[in-house]
Amino acid sequence: MQIQFSVAEPPDQASAETGRKLFAGQTEFLKGVVAMAGMPPADRVEVCFAGRSNVGKSSLINALTGRKGLARASNTPGRTQEINFFTLGVERYLVDLPGYGYANAPLPVVEKWQRLLRQYLSGRQTLRRAFVLIDARHGIKKVDQEILALLDSSAVTFQVVITKADKIKEKDRSRVLDQVRGVLANHPAAFPEIVVTSSEKGDGIATLRSIIATLE
Repeated sequence: MQIQFSVAEPPDQASAETGRKLFAGQTEFLKGVVAMAGMPPADRVEVCFAGRSNVGKSSLINALTGRKGLARASNTPGRTQEINFFTLGVERYLVDLPGYGYANAPLPVVEKWQRLLRQYLSGRQTLRRAFVLIDARHGIKKVDQEILALLDSSAVTFQVVITKADKIKEKDRSRVLDQVRGVLANHPAAFPEIVVTSSEKGDGIATLRSIIATLE
């Protein structure tokens, strides 16, 4: 039986409040990691955000936390090679993975980062979910397929988050969602709900907050 991949509904009042309280607390940048030896202790639940360069990852993290300057986009796409950890209260880590999809970095640097990413995804027992960001204007591209396959092989549950939903018309949004559903049907690690967001308008932010708040 094929999974349908529905769009996540807005949370009920209690779930929305749980998410609001979590993200209303203190969120701080902890450290940037370039090797497994530098990882912080795996002592709390963590979620990570992955997406190709310019997908709106920094904007989404800033919208979730309500802090405009918390996550910063690199001026040169594809150059940021660190895994950035943020504390979310005392019980969560938010993890910002480097943007992918650009060949601006030297090949040895890219290969080193890919190794680190594989090690992180396969060796982090406290990682509860990866959120893979997909631009509403483009859908899932070939370069996104690589990260989805990596998450499958690492047995990490991932959930697609559509970004910049305000940038396209409703009929185009339906077309993109159909394309995304078709791709996800081939990925066993895909969570069966898609979150549709707009960092600019605030759409889907409460939904994503409540999802993160309920992961254990």
